Amino acid sequence: MGCGKSTATRLFAECGFRTVDCDRIVRDELLPRADVVAAIAARLGPAVVAANGGLNRAAVAARVFGNDADRLWLEALLHPMVRASWRAALAGDLAARWVVEVPLLFEKGLENWFDSTICVATSSAQQLSRLQARGVPPDLAAARIAKQLPLPRKIAAADFVILNDGSLDFLREQVASLAGRWH
Repeated sequence: MGCGKSTATRLFAECGFRTVDCDRIVRDELLPRADVVAAIAARLGPAVVAANGGLNRAAVAARVFGNDADRLWLEALLHPMVRASWRAALAGDLAARWVVEVPLLFEKGLENWFDSTICVATSSAQQLSRLQARGVPPDLAAARIAKQLPLPRKIAAADFVILNDGSLDFLREQVASLAGRWH
């Protein structure tokens, strides 16, 4: 998180790739569902339910990033539904070139589902700066990053690495170069 996966995914879309954003699936498809809200509230308590009946995502994040058992439970609830959603999208257009943005790809052992993997990497300082610019408090940003596989291990595991410490144009050039490999 904070390395630039979403920006790189958007740039792949500009190169003609179809894209799936797993965070968007969670945010827009799963978390608004009444059955998902009910299951999360039953596990985490009524404090995670907003006044409008939806989830208070900040309360959920604070709870799950402070409690590994709750985080793993939430992942076990949501991740099978996320995988089903992206697999259905890909099956809907088998001839398309796809980029699937999976935040916990290596952590969850999902890399074998894909022909190639890309790690978007940035310095720790840049990562924290980007998260703070999004309004993520430094302590919560550090807690979230700590729950992920260390970036050097993701870099080693990936088939390709995009460095995102430079300008948007530099990122665009790297994406275009990779996109050209799959034409």
